[in-house]
Amino acid sequence: MERYLPFSSHAVLLPMDNVDTDQIIPARFLKVTDKVGIGNHLFNDWRYSTDGTPKTEFVLNQPIAEGAQILVAGNNFGCGSSREHAPWALAAFGFRAVISTSFADIFQNNSLKNGLLPIIVNEATHKRIYELWEANPTAEFSVNLADQILTLPDGTTVTFPIAAFSKHCLLNGVDELGYIMQREKQILEYEAA
Repeated sequence: MERYLPFSSHAVLLPMDNVDTDQIIPARFLKVTDKVGIGNHLFNDWRYSTDGTPKTEFVLNQPIAEGAQILVAGNNFGCGSSREHAPWALAAFGFRAVISTSFADIFQNNSLKNGLLPIIVNEATHKRIYELWEANPTAEFSVNLADQILTLPDGTTVTFPIAAFSKHCLLNGVDELGYIMQREKQILEYEAA
C-alpha cells in the first residue's frame, strides 16, 4: 500500500442513499483474488447495459468522471454484505476518498485497510458540497489526512474523524500485517525473553 499523501481533485457526485456493496461490485465479480481489472466492474449494473454497452447517463461514463479521485455519495454508503472487493473496485477506478454523512461499519473498515479514505461530514457540509459541485463540477477539493482536513472549493475547511491506528497505517503506507512486521525486532526480543 502506498503512503497516503495530501491531494486535490475534482469530485464525482453520486447522490443516492443506501448504496450497497452489491451495487458497488456485483456478486458475480467476487471470484477474483486480486485487484487487477476490478475497477472495470465498479457499479457494473448501473454503468453498462446487458449487452455491455456503457449507459451514457451514468455519471462514471461521463467525461466529468475522468481523473476524479473523490466520490461524493449519499447517506449510508457501502451498506449490505461484507466484501473487500467494494473498496478494491473504487480504488482501482481511481478514487482515493469517498465523502458521505455515514458509512456501513464493515465497508468503512475494509476501505481503511485498502487505502481508500472514507470521509464523514455532517449534513450541512454534505449539502454545501452538493451546492458547490452543482455550481462547478470541475472545482477541486483537497484532502489532508495528516491534519484530518477536507478543504472545499470555496476555501471552507472541515475536519473529519478517523481512528488513530487507521490513520497511522495509511500515512505510513502499511496494512495491519505490515504494521506488525515493523515490530519484528521487538517481537523476536519478546519471544527470546
